[in-house]
Amino acid sequence: MNTPLPPAIFLMGPTASGKTTLAVELVKRFPLEIISVDSALVYRGMHIGTAKPAAALLRQAPHRLIDIRDPAEGYSAAGFREDALAAMADITAQGRIPLLAGGTFLYFRALESGLSDMPAADAGVRARLEAEAERDGWEALHARLAAVDPLAAGRIHANDPQRIQRALEVYELSGRPISDFHEQQQDDVLPYRLLKLGLVPEDRAVLHEQIQLRFMQMLADGLVEEVRTLYSRGDLTPELPAMRAVGYRQVWAFLAGNSGYDEMVEQAIVATRQYAKRQMTWLRSEAGLECYPVAVPPTLESVCQRLEEWLSEYN
Repeated sequence: MNTPLPPAIFLMGPTASGKTTLAVELVKRFPLEIISVDSALVYRGMHIGTAKPAAALLRQAPHRLIDIRDPAEGYSAAGFREDALAAMADITAQGRIPLLAGGTFLYFRALESGLSDMPAADAGVRARLEAEAERDGWEALHARLAAVDPLAAGRIHANDPQRIQRALEVYELSGRPISDFHEQQQDDVLPYRLLKLGLVPEDRAVLHEQIQLRFMQMLADGLVEEVRTLYSRGDLTPELPAMRAVGYRQVWAFLAGNSGYDEMVEQAIVATRQYAKRQMTWLRSEAGLECYPVAVPPTLESVCQRLEEWLSEYN
């Protein structure tokens, strides 16, 4: 007889949708352990702008893959997959169930389906693309991408510089569109029985308001001072992935004198809303996702009922 696959749970949702709150409540009721799926929470010293769970909450419900990199270091989907698989194996060996919660959907996809064997990053190509974007704008580079890889350009928003840069970099290094690599992705399926849950805000205006309120609270909690500490280190630049995180990028520009305070606030809120929109687009394309409207306690009780049913089926 084939050994049944161990269970694991994905909890996905856009920024400010309440993923952390729900995950912590689920840990109280089920034998789960949280693995963070967030490309910014991996960095040490970045607490306020990433909405990193407070120390008291982390003692109550530990999160793996938080504070594992210095902001000067890079972190990739491949690195996440390796770290997440190790954490999942450890949690499973302890008789618990991995609960992977976050909003970096590229990481979820890499974990579930594996990674294509595309060229590694090239610092020289990236620096040149950055300079061209500074001169011509990211929309111009997005148009260039559309000419060589229309499929990728259709999936990547014109306001997503990191993915535009990576797609052009892959094309220049390999002569092949990045979409080709995605289609020929390695058959490296996650060896777990998955339950995929999605938190979906029903009212975009409410989500937008929540994003604004949360960013204003971040400012009140000392976000500018947090970024100033990073800015003053001297070894960080705005091109690093950590410093390109939404919110940090805008505050860095303000500290560099490239924008005023009110302009920084507006730019950060708009950028966060655009990020949430891209996350929602990704959610709608996610196969096998069971969606729940953002509301507590109804969301909590509905998810708990579903988990009980799913675990009883597994047992």
